Amino acid sequence: QVHLVESGGGLVQSGGSLRLACAATGDIGSAFRFESLAWHRQAPGKQRELVAHISKESRTNYLDSVKGRFTISRDNAKKMVYLQMNGLKPEDTAIYYCTLGGPDKDWKSLVGLTWGQGTQVTVSS
Repeated sequence: QVHLVESGGGLVQSGGSLRLACAATGDIGSAFRFESLAWHRQAPGKQRELVAHISKESRTNYLDSVKGRFTISRDNAKKMVYLQMNGLKPEDTAIYYCTLGGPDKDWKSLVGLTWGQGTQVTVSS
């Protein structure tokens, strides 16, 4: 079984920055480099949003509202995926989840994903 553990969430002022990290553990090994990775978020009273996606070739896609502010990256040797968040806004407040898996051709697909437990990001105005 593959497990994902997020870290780096917290409370930050509007305009601030935060770097989220997600570590993959368990039965993944060298196969990690062949998997797509993504960050999602869910705020109270709102639907889940796919924030950022990175393919095995390190091609990236972003939610329009975070383009130019957020950057997703991966480290295959460490089996890690990161989300650098700059210029944070109150509307970025949510629980952030990392995921592993899914087809690269359909980056918004939720089929066959492994999910982490999430980390809380709170941006004060």
